[in-house]
Amino acid sequence: MLLCAIGVSAQAQEALIGGDVESLLAYARERNPDYAAMRLEADAAAERVTPAGALPDPKLRTELRDITRMGDQNPALLPAQVGSTRYLLMQDVPWLGKRDLKREIAELDARSASGRASGTWAELSARIKTAYSQLQYVSRNEQLTREILDLMVRLEKIAQVRYAGGLAAQQDVIRAQVEQTSMKSELIALQNEHRQLQARLNTLLARPSTAALAQPQRLRPLPAAARLDPATLEERVRARNPQIFADEARILAAEKSRELTYKNRYPDFTLGISPIQYQGAVREWEFMVELNLPLQQGARRAQERESEAMLSAARARRDATANQVLGELAENLSGLESARQTETLTTTSLLPQAELSFKAALAGYENGKVDFATLLDAQRQIKQARQSSIKAQAEAQLRLAEIERILGEDL
Repeated sequence: MLLCAIGVSAQAQEALIGGDVESLLAYARERNPDYAAMRLEADAAAERVTPAGALPDPKLRTELRDITRMGDQNPALLPAQVGSTRYLLMQDVPWLGKRDLKREIAELDARSASGRASGTWAELSARIKTAYSQLQYVSRNEQLTREILDLMVRLEKIAQVRYAGGLAAQQDVIRAQVEQTSMKSELIALQNEHRQLQARLNTLLARPSTAALAQPQRLRPLPAAARLDPATLEERVRARNPQIFADEARILAAEKSRELTYKNRYPDFTLGISPIQYQGAVREWEFMVELNLPLQQGARRAQERESEAMLSAARARRDATANQVLGELAENLSGLESARQTETLTTTSLLPQAELSFKAALAGYENGKVDFATLLDAQRQIKQARQSSIKAQAEAQLRLAEIERILGEDL
């Protein structure tokens, strides 16, 4: 019984997520596998920094010389029984500065991987915010449709009373019933869309597609107009956008790679020290210096041209990314402002006017001064005004999510 109670409690706790977008984001940050994979890749890239700047492992060579002692004995493999034993300890040493450059390149690659992880989270959080806004839009539309359906039921009753009294045609009752059927059809479509959006959100959260989600409770507050200054946001995008950040790291890494390529004109060294053992004692010491000769100039010039081209490509990619995200920023800022103005106009002007028109039409119909078609038109105006307000609010939320994706952080 205790285990069952714990299981039910855990399911109830998990079902609570979805009332606000913050709970969904917190859940996804911990459990989304795509984001987890990118974070682990960034951690792996960070661990490559130390090995990149380390010296190669030293090498030890042992040579048994004259294992037959000038033919005086059978072959032997013990140092004390052969003519001499040479031990050679060797260490490869790159040209000055190469190790530092390799370590710096690895650090910049780690920064780039961190930027890609941040970009993955920005994309994921934007998709969650977008799906949540769409779910909220559908839920509010569903609620509105149910309210209008209840209103149509009341209008049908009014039409039936007037028809029974000989004050209205039967057509009025039939039209009210047709409107109800149409709204029930809308409800079916909205409920289907609601289920699809829940499945989409659950997929983003790495949950079963049919897992329960709480009903959306509130909209995220829109930032004040002062915080949406285009020039200020453009500076923030250039400094914090994950894609630009990753591209900047690639440029720096390409610059270091070019510098390392030019250093390959100089030789690398191998240093060695060798004690020589005769029977039971070391009687000689040798020192060795080995270097590679960079004579393949054609290959090196090609590598240098390649590094220059890769650097130019990285800079061009950064410029293309900046151009794209700044264009998207301007587009979404304009869309957010338009949605905000539309919502204000609808709630302060259009909706009150539609409500007054409906009240007047209802009173007129009850008094026999207007027909049922006029009353239906007034009812549709209220529905359209409220839908327009809901749509404008949802559009503002979608634009806000896109702006925050571009910024790589919440406003």
